Amino acid sequence: MLSLSIPSPSEGVWMIGPLPLRAYAIAILIGIVVAWWVLEKRYRRKGGPAEVSLDVAVWMVVFGIVGARLYHIFTTPDPYFGENGDLTKIFRVWEGGLGIWGAVALGAVGAWIGLKRRGLRIAPFADALAPGMLLAQAIGRLGNYFNQELYGKPTDLPWGLEIDPENVVGGYPDGTLFHPTFLYELIWCLIGAVALVALERKFNLRGGQTFWAYIMIYTLGRVWIENLRIDEAEMVLGLRLNVWTSIIIFALAAVMFAWRTKVVRERDDADDIYLPGHGPQTDPDADSADSAASAESASSAEGATATSADSPTESPDSDNSEAEAFGESDRSAKNAAKHRASSATRAESKDENTETEK
Repeated sequence: MLSLSIPSPSEGVWMIGPLPLRAYAIAILIGIVVAWWVLEKRYRRKGGPAEVSLDVAVWMVVFGIVGARLYHIFTTPDPYFGENGDLTKIFRVWEGGLGIWGAVALGAVGAWIGLKRRGLRIAPFADALAPGMLLAQAIGRLGNYFNQELYGKPTDLPWGLEIDPENVVGGYPDGTLFHPTFLYELIWCLIGAVALVALERKFNLRGGQTFWAYIMIYTLGRVWIENLRIDEAEMVLGLRLNVWTSIIIFALAAVMFAWRTKVVRERDDADDIYLPGHGPQTDPDADSADSAASAESASSAEGATATSADSPTESPDSDNSEAEAFGESDRSAKNAAKHRASSATRAESKDENTETEK
C-alpha cells in the first residue's frame, strides 16, 4: 500500500552571506503586503482618501507585532519565565511566537491613532481590511510549516505531516505523522475570505459589520483547529487558553455584529468615511494639495499677465480700446472746430455792426 504524507521543508533559513533569510519572516511580510493591497483597493472604493491606508498600515504593523509578541509571551510564559526559561527569547521573533489576538487588539489601537489624526472613522477602514486579514493569516501559516511547529495530534490520514525528530514534541516515535494544522488554518482562512466578501455583497454589510463577521469566521475555525494542537500551552478547565479565548471573542464579535447592525439601520452616517466635523477639505494632505494647486494657478496667472504685457501682439480687446480712443479724439477735434467756427462767426457779426454804426 502506498504511504502518503506531507513532507516538511528541509530548511527554513537560507544564508545570504552573513545575513539569514528566514521563511517565517518572509511569510509574515508577504502577508502584510497582501493585506495592505486588499485594504487599499477596498478602502478607495468606499471613498477613502488616497494613501491613507499605507500611513495607517505602518501604525498597525508596529503596534500589531508588539501586541502579537506580548500576547504569546503572556499566554505561553514558561519558555521565557519558567524554570529553564530564557528571557533573551522574548526578542527572537523570527523563531516564532506571535499571537493573533494581541496583533488584532494592539493593531486596532494603532489604526485608531492613525485614523484619528486624519479625522477618519475606523469602522469603514476595518471593513475594508477584513478580507485582507484572512489572506494574511493564511499566508503567515506557511511560516509555521517551514519552522515545523504548531502541528496537531498524531494521525494516519493520507495528508499527515512529517516532522523531523528534533522538532517532535511529546516524545512520539520517529515516523509519526501529525495533523497539518497550519494547512487546516490556511484553507479555512482562504475559504473564509471568499465567504466574507460574498456575505458582504449579498447582505450589504457595512459600518463595521464586515469586520465583526470576519472575527466570527476566524474564531469559529480557530476553536477546532486549536483543539488539535499538541504544542505547549496554558490549560484552563481542561481546554487550551487559546480555545477559551476564541470562544469568548466569538461571543463578543456576535454581540458587536448585532450592535453594528442596529446602528446601520438607524443611522445614515454609520458608514461615513470621515468623523463629524471633518471632510475632504479638512484632510491635511488634501489641504496641502489644494494649496499647492492654488499657488501653481496663481503663478500661472501672473506669468500669463506678464507675458501679455511684454508681448507686441495686440488682443481684440486692446484693438477695441484703441478704436474707442481714436473715436473719442475725433469727436473732440470736431467739437473744437465747431467752437472755433462759432467764435469766428460771432466776431464777423460784431465787425459788421461796428461798420454800420460808423
